[in-house]
Amino acid sequence: MKMLVETKYFSFDEKIKLENGLEFGPITVAYETYGELNETRDNAILVLHALSGDAHAAGYHSEDDKKPGWWDSMIGPGKPFDTNKYFVICSNFLGGCKGTTGPSSINPATGKPYGMDFPIITVEDMVKVQKKLIDYLGVKKLLSVAGGSLGGMQALEWAIMYPDIVRSAAVIASATKLSAQNIAFNEVGRNAIISDPNWNNGDYYGNELPARGLALARMIGHITYLSEESMHEKFGRKLQDKHHVDFNFDVNFQVESYLRYQGQSFVDRFDANSYLFISKAMDYFDLHEKYGSLAHAFKDSKSKFLFITFTTDWLFPPEELKTAARTIMSLGKEVTYCNIDAPFGHDSFLLEFEHQSRIISNFLAGISTQP
Repeated sequence: MKMLVETKYFSFDEKIKLENGLEFGPITVAYETYGELNETRDNAILVLHALSGDAHAAGYHSEDDKKPGWWDSMIGPGKPFDTNKYFVICSNFLGGCKGTTGPSSINPATGKPYGMDFPIITVEDMVKVQKKLIDYLGVKKLLSVAGGSLGGMQALEWAIMYPDIVRSAAVIASATKLSAQNIAFNEVGRNAIISDPNWNNGDYYGNELPARGLALARMIGHITYLSEESMHEKFGRKLQDKHHVDFNFDVNFQVESYLRYQGQSFVDRFDANSYLFISKAMDYFDLHEKYGSLAHAFKDSKSKFLFITFTTDWLFPPEELKTAARTIMSLGKEVTYCNIDAPFGHDSFLLEFEHQSRIISNFLAGISTQP
């Protein structure tokens, strides 16, 4: 039987102070919940999504839905984030395009979409908005915050910004700062969008979308999510619907067809301006710079940490979280580090479930039984 869920919305008029010093509001947050909040209100887990994710982390919106939420293999009855035990929350973050206020939302001052009038945001700002949602839901403490990639960055900020609220943090395929290589890939993606004539300085709503630019940005990004091993295994040099190369610039290889499909399908579900603002927020993420050092960043945190990395993830190499684990351990705090041998590259956190599930289940069980 399908687990049916509903996307809900929470709005607040109070402005939040952004990390850049500006005040911004009103804000609407799209979110979903799974399971029930217990009487003591201490079984809540906040799941945080990556760049292209949304609030629909698990279950189906209707019996006719063919595709479940993006982490459905991890959230539900008897799964690692067991909804028989835990109250799981997932929200679309600030700057997104799936129900939470972002560049495509209507600016109440103009009656038109914000576009490039939307303020530059950071991971910290996303977390501040999530805190408003948690307060609204009546959650006083979070058993855990968990996420992969950009979701892991948010989990780290949660553990640092709200040490008295977060009991544990599960950080997966992530890092404490974005590398120069990652910033470079993001910049190429943004330039692909900005160079599209239809982008029109971000004012394209109601007109032709910058589809080619956004599709190209997604193609570039998607390559970084995979590993050479997985691409070789899945595609190799296999041709697409032909027996011989035809010596032109049409699709010859299966990998070309795959990337074009990924680019086009992304255009159908994502906003180009959101891609610009979210990728920039990732670029700015640097706990070393923000807090002076990693040791200073985590010195007041009361969380127990779980760090999971993957051997073939070259976008967020295992050494990134391994270094953070050593720092946290040197502070006398509890941290578990696991490096999983998986062939899927950065996307392993969305595709590898056997080892990941067992590790997360045991980690959460240990947290929930401790006072």
